[in-house]
Amino acid sequence: MDIEQRFQRITDFIEARLTPLFDPANGKDHGFGMDDTSRALRALRYTVQAASAVKGLVEKRESTPELRPVVDQALEHNWDVLRSAARMWEDHADFQKEFKAHSWDVIGV
Repeated sequence: MDIEQRFQRITDFIEARLTPLFDPANGKDHGFGMDDTSRALRALRYTVQAASAVKGLVEKRESTPELRPVVDQALEHNWDVLRSAARMWEDHADFQKEFKAHSWDVIGV
C-alpha cells in the first residue's frame, strides 16, 4: 500500500466518525452553530482535511530529491496529526492496526 492510500484510509476512518456528528438530528445547529461544541467539531474536521492533503507532497517527494527531507518532515507531521485523531476511536470496530503505525513506518524514512 502506498503513502497516499494509507493517508486516505486513515482520513476515511476519521471522517466516518465525524460526519454523523454534523447531523442536524443531533442538535439544532450541531456542527454549524457558534457554540463551543460546533466550533470544536469544525476545527477537528479542518485539521483532518489539512493533514490529509498530501497528494502534491508525495509527488514532490519522488520528483524532487533535494526537497525530500522537507517533504518527509511534512508527511511525518501530517501522519502524526491523523494518527492522534484516529486513536481517539481505537476501540471502534473499524479501527485498523495500521492507524497506530509511527510516521517513519508509513513514510519509510
